[in-house]
Amino acid sequence: MLNKLFAILFIPIVIFSCTSPKEEKASKDQPNKEKEMESQKKVILFFGNSLTAGYGIELEHSFVGLVAQRIDSLDMDYRVINAGLSGETTASGLSRLEWFLEEEPDIFVLELGANDGLRGITLSETKKNLKAIIQTVRTQYPETTILLAGMQIPPNMGQEYIKEFQEIYPAVALEENVELIPFLLEGVAGNPDLNLPDGIHPTEEGHLIVFDTVWKYLEDLL
Repeated sequence: MLNKLFAILFIPIVIFSCTSPKEEKASKDQPNKEKEMESQKKVILFFGNSLTAGYGIELEHSFVGLVAQRIDSLDMDYRVINAGLSGETTASGLSRLEWFLEEEPDIFVLELGANDGLRGITLSETKKNLKAIIQTVRTQYPETTILLAGMQIPPNMGQEYIKEFQEIYPAVALEENVELIPFLLEGVAGNPDLNLPDGIHPTEEGHLIVFDTVWKYLEDLL
């Protein structure tokens, strides 16, 4: 009787002791494999200010978050990095660029300059910094595709300044031979229903429109 009871008790223990280590190893290995696969994907780096950072809304609802979701849904071999920082100017962006270039971007989306305009920074300085950012990326990674997001500023800065500011982006795109989104906030800027109370940063609905604008140009580059 004891022998039979011992056999009944022993069998599950043997089975458990044989299968458990494999299951445990597979469980531990899975995150490492996923991490390795993720690190091997090509990188799309969004480098910008509060618009890129998704100021005032959840990050996944920003246009950058929506790009990441679209790429995941299409099972594309890319991962998206959001390097947006609220308050960023072209000068401060240039100073922190090197750290993000460690990611070796395949596509670099540059969205800077709006804060320069709102602060009345000399336009020649803004243009010089945008070109320097592009040239720095290209020097390190000649094969990287660069997409420049054009910006406009509110009318309170004066018509001449506004016009010259707007002309910076197509000029830089032409001189540096990069792709251009003519105006990132097309269909959103100036619409109170699509912007937060500050009148500058898009709502979630506004970011959906910005996403459509960006995707139109980005899709052809993927």
